Amino acid sequence: MDDVANISVKDQVTPEEWEARCDLAALYRLARMHGWDDLFFTHISMRVPGPDEHFLINPFGLLFEDVTASNLVKVDIEGNVLPPSRYGINPAGFTIHSAIHEARPDVKVAMHLHTDDGVAVSAQKRGLLPISQLAMNVMKDVTYHDYEGIALDHEEKERLVADLGEHNLMILRNHGTLSTGDHPFNCYLRMYLLERACAVQTKAQGSGAELIEWGEEMQTRVYKQGEEGVSNELFLGIAWAAVRDRVNRESPGYDQ
Repeated sequence: MDDVANISVKDQVTPEEWEARCDLAALYRLARMHGWDDLFFTHISMRVPGPDEHFLINPFGLLFEDVTASNLVKVDIEGNVLPPSRYGINPAGFTIHSAIHEARPDVKVAMHLHTDDGVAVSAQKRGLLPISQLAMNVMKDVTYHDYEGIALDHEEKERLVADLGEHNLMILRNHGTLSTGDHPFNCYLRMYLLERACAVQTKAQGSGAELIEWGEEMQTRVYKQGEEGVSNELFLGIAWAAVRDRVNRESPGYDQ
């Protein structure tokens, strides 16, 4: 990246916004570290702390390993870039993320991916199957949204948020996966579990063996057991600090 791209905006924003920027940039680096990026065609967004309906999203055209706290783009709910930036945003990414942030004030972070395994499961009529503990940790929180083409039509917003409802995870059919959270770590952890569940499912299906599926009682039991940790504030703080330490070691510079 050039020198202009590396100019820090730390002194131009509130301390709360700067911390949100660092958290979001860390999430982009994590996505890259997991191989979840799709060049720059998927997105993670974070609400800017404060009374305004503003959120942060990646600059369109920058690879995830080049996203930093300073070059993230701040937009309002109509898609206006605030303050003026040398970067633009992906209209399709804005459609999905603005819909969620506008309809769900509880959502601080939203992550949308197009991984091979996530897309493969999204293309299956039955979607995610209860064949692993990973799947049962999240599948009670998973909902589905039918494919409507590239998300450029703002009329799709209403249907997307209606399908999401109060859930935190969504499989966009023939498209990919989506995770939300009120903290960067629970958004990340939900996606981590969902993506690993999709990978296990496609691998198990590829073996040709008969699969064991668990019923509603076990699905509910495992989901409740897992959700207790995801909502524990002490755990969230400790776990997110540990994950950011990993990013510091393996992908430094995100917090610039």
